[in-house]
Amino acid sequence: MEATLRSTRRSALRLHPDRLFPPGTEARAIARRLYAEVRDLPIVSPHGHTNPAWFAENEPFPDPATLFIVPDHYIFRMLFSQGIPLESLGVPRSDGGPVEAEPRRIWRLFAENFHLFRGTPSRLWFEHALVEVFGVEERLSAATADAIYDHLEACLARPEFRPRALFERFNIEVLATTESPLDPLQHHKRLKASGWRGRVVTAYRPDPVVDPEFDGFSDNLAKLGAITGKDTATWTGYLEALAERRQFFIAMGATSTDHGHPTARTADLPAREAEALFDKIRRGGCTAAEAELFRAQMLTEMAQMSLEDGLVMQIHPGSFRNHSPAIHRAFGRDKGFDIPMATDYVHALKPLLGRFGTERNLSIILFTLDETSYARELAPLAGVYPALKLGPAWWFYDSPEGMRRYRQAVTETAGFYNTVGFNDDTRAFLSIPARHDVARRVDCAYLAELVADHRLDEDEAREVAVDLAYNLVKKAYKL
Repeated sequence: MEATLRSTRRSALRLHPDRLFPPGTEARAIARRLYAEVRDLPIVSPHGHTNPAWFAENEPFPDPATLFIVPDHYIFRMLFSQGIPLESLGVPRSDGGPVEAEPRRIWRLFAENFHLFRGTPSRLWFEHALVEVFGVEERLSAATADAIYDHLEACLARPEFRPRALFERFNIEVLATTESPLDPLQHHKRLKASGWRGRVVTAYRPDPVVDPEFDGFSDNLAKLGAITGKDTATWTGYLEALAERRQFFIAMGATSTDHGHPTARTADLPAREAEALFDKIRRGGCTAAEAELFRAQMLTEMAQMSLEDGLVMQIHPGSFRNHSPAIHRAFGRDKGFDIPMATDYVHALKPLLGRFGTERNLSIILFTLDETSYARELAPLAGVYPALKLGPAWWFYDSPEGMRRYRQAVTETAGFYNTVGFNDDTRAFLSIPARHDVARRVDCAYLAELVADHRLDEDEAREVAVDLAYNLVKKAYKL
C-alpha cells in the first residue's frame, strides 16, 4: 500500500523562505535581516570539480539524467545502498561493460526512489535547482517523473540554459576547477582565448605524481618529464618539473593547489634521505609505510614551493579512498565508496609547521572529515599559526547540521577570521547556487543566535555575514 501511495501522490514543490533559520521568533527575525544582506552577493567558488569543457565548449547539457544523476556520487551512493546497481543508473564501467543508456529510464528509477533522500542535503540542493533554475512546481515522484523530465529536457534545449548563461545567471564571480599536473589545460586555454568574461580558473592537484600508490604512478612520472623536459628520474629534476608545472597553472589562472592525501602526515627529511627515498619509490616495490613517508615529505616540499610562488595550499586528508575493491575495479576512482577516517593533525603537521607555520606569506587551508578534531586540534592550530586557516565543513559534512557543528566547534578558539568562508567542492554545476545558499542561511542562523544571546551586536553580525559569504574567500584564495 505504501509503495502505491508513493508512486501516485502529487505534491506541490515550494522552498520555504525561512528554511534553515532558527525557530524562535526573535532569532528568526534577525536571521532574515542578516540573510537579506548576503542573499544576492556574487558567488566565489574557489575549489571544485566541475568540467571546464562545459564552459569552453558551451554546448547544451545532454539530458536531465546525465546532468543530475550519473555524475553525482551523493545520489548514486544512496541508491546503491538500497540495492540499486550502479549500472542501472548509467554510471560508466571501467571495462566498458553495458550500463543503462536510456536517460528517461534512469530518471524514472531515481524518481521512484526519491523518498530515500528525505532529510539529506542532496534533497535540498536538488529541489533548489528544480525550483530556482527550472521553475518546477511539483515534487519529484514516480507520478511526476515524466512530466518533470519533459520540462527539464525542453529547458535544456534553450540557449539560456547553456553553461555560460547559467554561470552568469547564478551570479558566479569566479569558479575554480581542479586538474592534474599532466593535464594540458586545453579547455582553460580555449576559455582564455574566447573573449567570454566569465572567470573560470584551474587549481593544481599533484596527487597523480606525488602519491606512489596512485594508479600508473611510474608512467605519470615519465609523462611529467616529457611535458617539462626535466629529468624526473632524479630528485632535483622531479622537483623542478613540479615547480615548472605550477608556473604553467599560474599562467592559466590558478591561485591554489589541492592535496588529497589519506592522512595529514608531513615530514621534513634531510635532503639526502629525501633523495634516497625518491630513488626507491621511482624504482617501484616500496612499502606502504615508505609511500606514506614520501607523501608526507611531498606536502612539505609543496609548502616550500607555495612560499616561493604564492599558490594557496589546500590539504584535504582523511578519506579512505575506494573502500570497496570490487567497486573500484568495476567503476574506477571517485565512485562513492570513499569513507571518512579519524585523522591526527597535531602530530602529523608538526614537521611542516615547525618549518613554515609562522610564515606570514604562506597560506595553508586545512580540511577534515573527522569532526572530532575541530575543537581539539584544528581550531587551536589555526588559532595560533599564522600560516594556517580552516576550510569549511567538507564533503560528508557540507550539510546544515555539519555547518552548524563546524561553527559551534571552531569559533570559540579560531574565531571567524581564521576560517575561509565557504567552498562547494562539487562536480554538480547546478548545485552550486543551492550549496552557497545553504551555507549563507546556516551562517546567518548561527549569527542570529549570537545576537539574540547578546554575544554579538547586530551591526557586527552583518559585517561577519558578508565576510563569511564573500570577503574571506576572496582574500584566502587570492581571488
